[in-house]
Amino acid sequence: MPPPERSRTPERAFEQALAEEREALKARFPLPPPRPTANRRGTPSPKTTAAAIVLVLLGGVLWLDPAYRSEHHASTVGERRVVVLADGSRITLDTDTALDVSWHLRSRRSTLERGRASFDVAPSVVRPFEVAAGALNVRVLGTVFDVRRDARSASVTVLEGRVLAGTATSVATPLTPGQRLTAVTGQAPAAEHVDPRTAAAWQAGRLVFERTPLREALAELARYRSAPLRLADEALGTLAVSGVFDAANTDQLLELLPRILPVRVVHATDGAITIHAAAPVGR
Repeated sequence: MPPPERSRTPERAFEQALAEEREALKARFPLPPPRPTANRRGTPSPKTTAAAIVLVLLGGVLWLDPAYRSEHHASTVGERRVVVLADGSRITLDTDTALDVSWHLRSRRSTLERGRASFDVAPSVVRPFEVAAGALNVRVLGTVFDVRRDARSASVTVLEGRVLAGTATSVATPLTPGQRLTAVTGQAPAAEHVDPRTAAAWQAGRLVFERTPLREALAELARYRSAPLRLADEALGTLAVSGVFDAANTDQLLELLPRILPVRVVHATDGAITIHAAAPVGR
């Protein structure tokens, strides 16, 4: 005769009660759903893979810093004009000047093709303003400075704030107001101190010469004239010129030259002007 079924022991009763309590807790506090970023084998999900690709592409775009907008600005001979950029920066173009401005994701850039321009840059910590003029490169966050470029050289003059300037083969030099850095083809950049008021005089239409060699003074005048301006004898180029003149009336200085220097001014029918040595007295 089979033995009678034994009643539940206290241990089994406790285990059953614990199991019931466990199920009640699961119902009350359900476990979070599995993370969608990876399947059970550890392979990223399609959404995760797509997101990673997008991040990589965005990182590459930011690193390349492509341009999304470009502008070209120029002035004619004898003209000065002011250009206000979309960010509030102001560029004053001197006579016969041409430059490009491009807008990038992480920077603002300008390339000076020829002439001279003054940049009053709106501050931006995240988007510096960069200017390229020949071999010279200038980088600022927000300041006022002049950049000039001719056939053989380029220079930057700081009027307010602080800039970094240099070439591809030189260490960038920090410049403060009253400092100018000039890069001449085939030479290392050289810094010098200048008078900021004199350096900015052209913006008010004034040409300031302080014992300036005649060769350099005539080269400056020529930028404001359509007809050629020449020296008959290169030796005359070392004569010194001083004074303040009106950039809109370059004839004023040319008429004055024979009174202050031993030279004579010869006008050609085509408007060209040649500076000759004055004839000896008695001839």
